[in-house]
Amino acid sequence: MVHTAAQTGFTKEADAYVRGRPDYPPELDGWLVDALRLGPGATVADVGAGTGKFTPKLLATGANVIAVEPVDAMRARIPAHERLSVQAGTAEATGLPSASLDALVCAQAFHWFASHASLDEFARVMKPGARLGLVWNVRDESMDWVAAITRVIEPYEGDAPRYWKQTWRQSFPHPAFTPLEETTFTHAHVGPPEQVIIARTLSTSFIAALPEPEREHVREQLMQLIATHPALRGQATVSYPYVTHAFMAARR
Repeated sequence: MVHTAAQTGFTKEADAYVRGRPDYPPELDGWLVDALRLGPGATVADVGAGTGKFTPKLLATGANVIAVEPVDAMRARIPAHERLSVQAGTAEATGLPSASLDALVCAQAFHWFASHASLDEFARVMKPGARLGLVWNVRDESMDWVAAITRVIEPYEGDAPRYWKQTWRQSFPHPAFTPLEETTFTHAHVGPPEQVIIARTLSTSFIAALPEPEREHVREQLMQLIATHPALRGQATVSYPYVTHAFMAARR
């Protein structure tokens, strides 16, 4: 089951998602190799792959990657690669063979489908000893203008699952997996404010799903912030700070 905000928002704003979403810190490359044990010959599924924002990180390890994504508009934008296969599927029904994966990763996604049913399916398709990776890029709200962006969008969240709500943690502990181990990295998304602030915010699922007049109101508030905040006013590029939270658990 795909949440309405995800189905509607990501269908409407798949292009904004591609333009506005930040990359991941380079330090995460080592984590994928060391913590998830990815490398040549390994097979990893990217579940909730979206437009394939995270798949280059996985491919860079030398592993074979299977991108699983339920939203057609997102899946259609995943770039082709000789070691990448793409298929429709959900976290509860991936369509993957049993005990076929050396690792399974959810980047910016697990909060949408966090449940024992999803973890049951992950356990089914993962080999014993395989690694589960959950990754999120989270806005660093210690920066006042980042906190101001949050105040603009919070009224529209509704019941949309969010990492910061931490409800995804209720899926753990799970008998098939070891306890989660967390690693954090800091980094920044640098670029024109129209890309790293406006496109990024408008790609947020519950903002993208809004009627056009309300989305335009959000855009206007963001443009006003960019035009008036001392750290943003007149800047051709801005540095949008993030904290990346990476969690690992092993298949028992």
